[in-house]
Amino acid sequence: MKVILLEDIKGTGAKGQLLEVSAGYARNFLLPRKMAKEATAGAINDLKVAQASKQHKLEQEILKAKEIAKKLKNKTLTFHAKAGKAGKLFGSITTKEIAEELKKAFAISVDKRKIFVNEDIKAFGTYECEVKLPSGISAKVHVTVNEELNA
Repeated sequence: MKVILLEDIKGTGAKGQLLEVSAGYARNFLLPRKMAKEATAGAINDLKVAQASKQHKLEQEILKAKEIAKKLKNKTLTFHAKAGKAGKLFGSITTKEIAEELKKAFAISVDKRKIFVNEDIKAFGTYECEVKLPSGISAKVHVTVNEELNA
């Protein structure tokens, strides 16, 4: 009997998968527990439409991520901070501040947990950080820290 799984079942298959299972397994276990539905022509068509929609959304997400990566490529964010002796900052520049500056400067909203800096930004200078975007795409952004000018 052909069925479409409605949830992941260990040892059987993944959600949305079309399977051939024994009639007894389908009638006595899968169907009563609403873990699967019978694979009628309409249900198979619905499955194909859902898979096509999911693929289209994934393609759109990849295009959007590539566009953002292109927009961020080789861009520099500038921060002004107070520092003590030897150019050491009072505190540091955090990924939260970098995310806020990206939103302000380029209108790009990125989660602070998706920004990776190789070293702590605790002194003046230029640092490179990586912004991870959806679908495994990433972009490099430079962060420059300058001394705050007192007015």
